[in-house]
Amino acid sequence: MRIYLMITVIALTIYAIRLAPFLFIRKPIKNRFIRSFLFYVPYVTLAVMTFPAILTATGNIVSGLAALLVGLFVAWVWGDLFAVALSCCGAVFLTEWILKLLK
Repeated sequence: MRIYLMITVIALTIYAIRLAPFLFIRKPIKNRFIRSFLFYVPYVTLAVMTFPAILTATGNIVSGLAALLVGLFVAWVWGDLFAVALSCCGAVFLTEWILKLLK
């Protein structure tokens, strides 16, 4: 019985959060600051969810950090998602290999 209560509370909370803008914001938002803030919310949310996973996905923070730095550089220079993925995988492989040799 308790699990059904918890599921109901969670569902109502999510529904209320999604319903609130429709209830309270009736006119278009004209403030430039608020519009720019709302524009970047999805990107920030995705970054906040992805960043810890990048560092901890390999089990070693050093190789995760190397992949992050290489990925940022390759994305900045080329901007190709496939190149970023390959370079990050290569960075993790090389970092793990070097760390294994140093032990």
